[in-house]
Amino acid sequence: MSGFIEQERYTCAIGALQTVVAIPRAVPILHSGPGCGTMIGGFFERATGYAGGNTMPCTNFAEKDVVFGGVNKLRKIVENTYKILDTDLQVILSGCTAGITGDDIGSVAEEFKDQGKPIVYLDTPGFKMNNYRSHSEVINAIINQYVSEYEDANPARSRKNLVNLFASIPYQDIFWKENLKEYKRLLEGIGLEVNILFGPFSNGVKEWQTIPSANFNILVSPWYGEPVVENLKTRYDQPYYKFGYVPIGGNETTKFLKGVVEFANANGAEIDEKKAEAFYLREESAFYEEIDNLTTFITEFRYGLPGHVHIIGDSGYVIGLSKFLLTETGIIPKEQFIVDNTPKKYQQEIADELAGISAKRDIPVSFDPDAGKAQKTILALDHTRRGLIIGSGWDRDIAKKTNCDFVGAFAPVQYRLTLSTNWVGYTGGLHVIEDIYNTVLSSYQ
Repeated sequence: MSGFIEQERYTCAIGALQTVVAIPRAVPILHSGPGCGTMIGGFFERATGYAGGNTMPCTNFAEKDVVFGGVNKLRKIVENTYKILDTDLQVILSGCTAGITGDDIGSVAEEFKDQGKPIVYLDTPGFKMNNYRSHSEVINAIINQYVSEYEDANPARSRKNLVNLFASIPYQDIFWKENLKEYKRLLEGIGLEVNILFGPFSNGVKEWQTIPSANFNILVSPWYGEPVVENLKTRYDQPYYKFGYVPIGGNETTKFLKGVVEFANANGAEIDEKKAEAFYLREESAFYEEIDNLTTFITEFRYGLPGHVHIIGDSGYVIGLSKFLLTETGIIPKEQFIVDNTPKKYQQEIADELAGISAKRDIPVSFDPDAGKAQKTILALDHTRRGLIIGSGWDRDIAKKTNCDFVGAFAPVQYRLTLSTNWVGYTGGLHVIEDIYNTVLSSYQ
């Protein structure tokens, strides 16, 4: 597409540096201008990890490097990074200027790899793709260039109950750490071992080394991450279970876990189905006990609660939240806005998923990375009833203008601090309700 995009909710390809930052003791090395890292750090606030943010090595690609090339500078930066930072993995990422000049970052990586250094490279000029796509690209680069060296010690599909999970994109999803922790808890609860690969609850690069030995993979996404599981299917003959949206609350989390159990045992895993069922039914019961406790409050306060919701976010959350809010809270999804630049080949499937939520409700959806257009559409609607907007920090003012309550849930989000909150699973559904109803109650004096 051409023209200007207002309030873009993602970054360019080099934003995949945050994927690297999310791996414990891994460090991205930017072969780019200094503004690239600064831009990414500003977009994803509080996202420094082990060696991100101002700690992140960068060649500071300058004008003379355009003329003479910046390979020698890159070589020196990599060498000095090994001296100064105690890291388990380095990933070289190139920016637009290096991509235009054609610097051979692969040759530099190979030099250090020949010395026994754990290093990976990937060309990520911003004009190639956005960070939703480059997230998959950098994972595949690590698998193909680093994990592949540990295949003999981790034979393909040798651990029947081990799975690799690909779900929340680190930092792009502001709840990613606790989401992955919750996925791990739920999947272990039904009898699986789980590689979540990112964040403090993973085992760092040692966990990545065991990727080949997993029996199968789980993808929780409508489209982003699919190149990873397809790569693993080709490379290690690992099948994958795809759940096309974020499972939130009782209905969808149980559906997700039931599907995983069925898929696991169909592919040779050894899951005790009765124990697995007992686990998720207990979790579901605890969820609905809290919902029952809310019944009186919701009934008595129903005219003061939002009756409809507009979501301006990525496709996985738009579907998951729409399902949850309609079926389990009674908040009706109206116009929904997917702003993750979803590839066209996935758009009809996503639209059909939304259309299938209710036979009585039509849920209009638009696919456009221009969030400014989404805001203009909302402003032009009839706002006689109290509504809710779930979006990024940029959407707070629109909520005020339209007399809607506002919950910030997507990057960039300037008006909330997220440290230990998840928005997936049974507990995630309760957190969504807390966020919405606390916002509503805070508006009353």
